[in-house]
Amino acid sequence: MELVIARNPDPDPDPDPDSRLPYLLQIPVGEGLLFATKDTWPRTSGLYCHPLPTGAWPSPQEVQEVERIPLRACTRRGAAIDVIADRARENRSQIVYTTARGREMVFWQSPRTRKQSRPGVSTPTARAAGLAELEIIVDSHERYPYTFPQQAVTTTRRALACGDYAITFGETILAAVERKTMTDLISSLTSGRLRYALAELATLPRAALIVGHSYAKVFAQDHVRAAVVADGLAEIQIAWPSIPIVFCDTRKLAQEWTYRWLAATYTWATPRTPMTCQTTTPPPLTLPLTLPLTLPPPTS
Repeated sequence: MELVIARNPDPDPDPDPDSRLPYLLQIPVGEGLLFATKDTWPRTSGLYCHPLPTGAWPSPQEVQEVERIPLRACTRRGAAIDVIADRARENRSQIVYTTARGREMVFWQSPRTRKQSRPGVSTPTARAAGLAELEIIVDSHERYPYTFPQQAVTTTRRALACGDYAITFGETILAAVERKTMTDLISSLTSGRLRYALAELATLPRAALIVGHSYAKVFAQDHVRAAVVADGLAEIQIAWPSIPIVFCDTRKLAQEWTYRWLAATYTWATPRTPMTCQTTTPPPLTLPLTLPLTLPPPTS
């Protein structure tokens, strides 16, 4: 897998040399993505990338290759493509689909030039991911549920098969959050009920487990050994790596995290308008993930 850079045989005819795009950038995603850009790597600033149809790549007789960069990974994640080069320096970069000056644009950036940019969303404000309104489904069995009084949220109570808070697209559940107090977490973990709950959550595209206490509370229990709880938490995180376990010190912080995580998931998963010359779309969310290794058989 390689990132190929070649001379652009037909650069921008603008007489200003600073505005020309003298290089072609070929990204190995799907059937291949092709961009015209200004430099061979985003070293001091982010590079604007102009999308081109794949047929615009020069013929073998005309192509003037500048560099072939071996890649360790080239993966599309929503509105961004992570490009990891197989070399010691200048090895991490990102192709970002975003909106600037009222139109969709593509930029090539590195950690050095990123400056807290967020792919595909507007500048952070009080509203998560820039959403004017977010509908959150609250499980009808949830006692003392989050009400999200400070956020632009509409809540609807109804029975959920799994999780306590969820967002939907049409009739499809996109993501769910399971809420636990420390007492409930320890009880369900030691009794084995938590494993069944996580197995059901793993059938959703996205899921998370949130605990309304700090992790330090695990080691302040009187009726159960702290090592048993800590080991159990580590084991379930390895068994279900797609479900993050988040500890928040207070109910208010847990509510804030739940709101912003569900909003980010909604922005990630809902369809986007494809760009001109964009040859691939974000891959569908399919879980559970399959680990690329052979796991030992389960013990008693």
